[in-house]
Amino acid sequence: MKRGLFVLILAYVLSQFYRAFLPVLTVDLQADIGAAPSDLSFASGIWFLVFAAMQIPVGSALDRIGPRRTATALFAFGAGGGALVFALAQSPLHITLAMALIGVGCSPVLMAGYYLLARGFSARMFATLAGAMIGIGSLGNIAGSAPMAWTVAALGWRETMLGLGGLSLIVAVLIWVLVTDPERVESTEKGSVLDLLKMPVLWPIIAMVFVNYAPAAGIRGLWAGPYVADVFLSDAQTIGVVTLIMGLAMIAGNFLYGPLDRILGTRKWVIFVGNSIGLVALIGLILAPSRDLWVSTALLAAVGLGGSTYAVLIAHAKAFVPPHLTGRGVTLMNLFSIGGVGLAQFATGPIHTYGVTNWKQAHDPYVLIFIFFASVMALGLVAYLFSRDRTD
Repeated sequence: MKRGLFVLILAYVLSQFYRAFLPVLTVDLQADIGAAPSDLSFASGIWFLVFAAMQIPVGSALDRIGPRRTATALFAFGAGGGALVFALAQSPLHITLAMALIGVGCSPVLMAGYYLLARGFSARMFATLAGAMIGIGSLGNIAGSAPMAWTVAALGWRETMLGLGGLSLIVAVLIWVLVTDPERVESTEKGSVLDLLKMPVLWPIIAMVFVNYAPAAGIRGLWAGPYVADVFLSDAQTIGVVTLIMGLAMIAGNFLYGPLDRILGTRKWVIFVGNSIGLVALIGLILAPSRDLWVSTALLAAVGLGGSTYAVLIAHAKAFVPPHLTGRGVTLMNLFSIGGVGLAQFATGPIHTYGVTNWKQAHDPYVLIFIFFASVMALGLVAYLFSRDRTD
């Protein structure tokens, strides 16, 4: 199981990379194939929505055929094939198609790891181990910042994507070789995703899951690059450094929040306070969007730190899910999480276009985006106040 977790974490590193590397390619893709920020927003949104839609079949496959075959097939076809399509892209449409395929490929890897954690380790350790898995996997988030910028500068973006496609295929082979499926849970009880959705105790958690990751993922994965470039006239190297700092904050948050439910004896208030930090940081960006590059960088890092409570949210929901529905339960939460990010990406593209067209200051379109993210986060926090706390 440890070998299987190791290779799934490696696949998750690539998954984190694929959701976060587009800002670094903003200048190159616009110059080479005419992909504007709104095109990249759409492509990023497609990645997240396809990823989210895949969670229903992935959850069923995890419970029925296990993580080994599920993760191997999808990662090879989607991540490997999608990176190849990206490398050969000649238009923004090709970028969108590539990101859709990559979304399919990345959709099972974290949930396959969580499935192994849920079946092989004690429930009280789940949040800590799940947070550690995200924290380590978030090295891909880091790789998608400054290291990606350096590699593209040295090799070119097409050559870099070809290399990533080959690496994805190698990882898919390793999943097949090293992952061992746990024994299936035999139960006379029937159940489906619809049964989980009928549980009112999950509804406030779902509301929080829906908005929790959207600001951090949306800004880090797309808008940080254009924001820093347009408002502070930064080059690709500076964009890489800013996104690197935000990525490091997100990694730190995953390691920080994971053990806190055991230390403090609560999941609800760990999650509530963490996301409140992100909300305060968004308000700071709204009030002072162009005062200083490094002040804005610190606020972006705080957004990333505040939005890193995902693993504790999954643990909070899993505490109410029947054991024979573990796969469906964790993937249902992931559907709402990633789906929320995807819908936010679709929303922020037109918001950015509206701001560019109707407002005069360079920072105005990004202020509108920050207002959008702050509003949805505030609504999620209000709904989450009605949740029932539970630890294992």
